[in-house]
This record gives sequence, structure tokens and C-alpha cells, in this order.
Amino acid sequence: MTDPASADLTHLRRCVDLAREAVETGNRPFGSVLVSGAGEVLKEDHNRTGSGDPTAHPELALARWAELNLSKQERAAATVYTSGEHCPMCAAAHGWCGIGRAVFATSTPQLIAWLEEFGAAPLPYKPVTIRELLPHVEVVGPFEVFAEEIRALHERVHRK
Repeated sequence: MTDPASADLTHLRRCVDLAREAVETGNRPFGSVLVSGAGEVLKEDHNRTGSGDPTAHPELALARWAELNLSKQERAAATVYTSGEHCPMCAAAHGWCGIGRAVFATSTPQLIAWLEEFGAAPLPYKPVTIRELLPHVEVVGPFEVFAEEIRALHERVHRK
């Protein structure tokens, strides 16, 4: 059996790689992976807001996919891994779709501090953590081991 902490780190590493792909394709640095209760990677995506759709977040795309392709029980056993904590829109989708767990590499408070440091525009919504929005969902994060790498990706996109 795989150690859960080790599995979390493996999936988060993939999320960070997807966030890098997002930046390289003109998008904001976010990547996410949907994993079944048995540990199988079901779907992955990265941010696509560079397309002009500000709602093209990977967590939202994975929640939609889960709702359309998994049973209620499968969604409840699944985990969404993501490079950055869910925004309120994505957290609400996570909750509506009944996904059981969320694991994030870096937090909303970290992102807010980085945006301020880079002189970037603030978030266009009231920042609320996923723990506040979804108190019934198991939430794990942040993982400091990824902070500097993700901060550097945000700096590439946001530094003025």
C-alpha cells in the first residue's frame, strides 16, 4: 500500500508540472488532477483563462467531468489535487459535485501575499478559503515544499 502522504506529494508534483504547462501556454499557473478513491488518476487539466474565459479553471473542469462521469459514491471517494487552493467558484463546484477530498500545494493567503508583492491586481472576489466554504470536505494543504516553485510561476505571470 502506498503511503498517503507520499501519494499526495506525487499528485501535487504533477499539479505543479501542469501549472508550469499553463504558464508556458499563456495561462495562469494552476494545475489540477482528479484521483479516484483507489488512487487512479482519472483526469488532469491546467488553467486555460488565457483563452479569454476567466472561468476556465482546472478545478471547475474536473468537478464538471466528475459529475458527468462518476457515480455519487465514486465522487465522494475521489480527491482533487491542485497547485493552488480552490477559488470560491471552484470550491462551490467541488461541493455541488460531492467530491470527497481536496489537497492543495499553496494557499489563498500565500497567493494574496504574492500578488501584493508583485504589484499585481488583487483577486476579483472576496478571498475565502476552501475550508471556510466547504467545512464538510476533507482539506489538506498547503505543502511548503512547493511554495517557492509556485511563487516563481506566479511571478512570471504577475510581476509588474
